[in-house]
Amino acid sequence: MKNQLRELRTAKEWSQADLADKLGVSRQTVNAIETEKYDPSLPLAFKIAKLFKRPIEEIFTVD
Repeated sequence: MKNQLRELRTAKEWSQADLADKLGVSRQTVNAIETEKYDPSLPLAFKIAKLFKRPIEEIFTVD
């Protein structure tokens, strides 16, 4: 699943650790999502969308 997480995070000048703290996950989880090695659970995807005030479909896309 492709995503815009890295772009959204860097636009806010947050580190992966900053984002991980805000989401209640590890920095490794954020890295895995950004590098498309891990697809977040639906609850985590909703948390990400809410944090960035964007629809899920704008952040995550299926190829």
